[in-house]
Amino acid sequence: MIKPKLPALAAGLKNKLIQQALERKLRQLDTERDGGATPLIRGVGATIPEDFYRFHLHPGYKQIRIIHDGAARLGLQDPFFKLHEGNATDQTTIGGQTYINYASYNYLGMSGDPVVTQAAKAAIDRYGTSVSASRLVSGERPVHRELEMALARLYEVDDAVTFVSGHATNVSTIGYLFGPRDLVLHDEFIHNSVLQGIQLAGAQRLPFPHNDWRALDRLLEEHRKTFERVLIVLEGIYSMDGDYPDLPRFVEIKRRHRAFLMVDEAHSLGVLGAHGRGIREHFGLAGTDVDIWMGTLSKTLAGCGGYIAGESALVEHLKFLAPGFLYSVGMPPSVAAASLAALKHMLTVPQRVATLQARGRFFLEQARAAGVDTGSSQGLAVVPAILRSSIKATQLSSQLFERGINVQPIVYPAVPEKSARLRFFISCLHSEAQIEQTIEALAALT
Repeated sequence: MIKPKLPALAAGLKNKLIQQALERKLRQLDTERDGGATPLIRGVGATIPEDFYRFHLHPGYKQIRIIHDGAARLGLQDPFFKLHEGNATDQTTIGGQTYINYASYNYLGMSGDPVVTQAAKAAIDRYGTSVSASRLVSGERPVHRELEMALARLYEVDDAVTFVSGHATNVSTIGYLFGPRDLVLHDEFIHNSVLQGIQLAGAQRLPFPHNDWRALDRLLEEHRKTFERVLIVLEGIYSMDGDYPDLPRFVEIKRRHRAFLMVDEAHSLGVLGAHGRGIREHFGLAGTDVDIWMGTLSKTLAGCGGYIAGESALVEHLKFLAPGFLYSVGMPPSVAAASLAALKHMLTVPQRVATLQARGRFFLEQARAAGVDTGSSQGLAVVPAILRSSIKATQLSSQLFERGINVQPIVYPAVPEKSARLRFFISCLHSEAQIEQTIEALAALT
């Protein structure tokens, strides 16, 4: 059988097809060589756009400029990077003026407390201002282990490990312990550090609606058997909204689905529970009910850094292999000593915790009575005033500042535009008179 002769291709079309075939081959070679990366710019004499090597043309910086320039045109003052000239408690000094302060995490007034300050000074006298090495190499000091064992006792678990950064604690822990065959499920309002840790891990990520344990259960029913390790991440108190999860429900779910549970107590330690022991004390749970306890030293504990507490295998693993610990200098002795002193002191002054809780409830009640939208806040140290406009939040922050009240706006893209707000952090040192003055000003301006 004689096959019909195909018509000859036009020279231009033939060259085009050859060029396309060559380009496909080049892409294939690039994929094999670079693991999927392909050059963005080809051709002899091709010019590299300025955007690729100038910081002022970086998309992120251009977005910042758009926001700042727009604010300037609207006559809005930049509310950020205010220079505080002393210790920030219920009051602070800015530009020589005293303000009622709602912009610090000093919940129990431990930063500036004489007991804590003296402990930091004594540590400097004994150990200097830096340990000058990774703890694994030669940066270990007794105060590091004293702090970690105190944290372990607080949670009634085997051990704890401290990191020099709270943000890096989550990034390094999640990023190291989990990988591409694993799944991380998290509350939709979880902190950025958790999201960064998941990205570093390369794990699959599934958010669930805020505090919705039923939705989490459904997701696990559908997806658990597809993955090796599964991690659930919650916060003890959510720093934007001031509410907390029904932790016993989440504990039951994690057990039934054979998953790990991690709770970030950055804002709940010192705030929840009769003695400030956090969400575990609030619900009467055992330390072993949660697999990974995480927290920061920069709020209630008057220092800087973060910690992980749990079973020995978890802590030992992180101390020897987690990059954020292994390759970082040890925590300055003064910081570790300050946090240790604050932790011990917290347990001896439960009246501060009770006062903080009372002041938070009072603020919430007064705000709601004045018609302020406080969202789902429970009045535990964090109370938002939701304004649904970044411009309005920035304007109101400036107007309150003029009246002697320092509170920061939380604006897009930190939160969705419809959730733009002022965020009030309450301290045990705030008085009812200060709170009444604040709510009166807030109601008059909204």
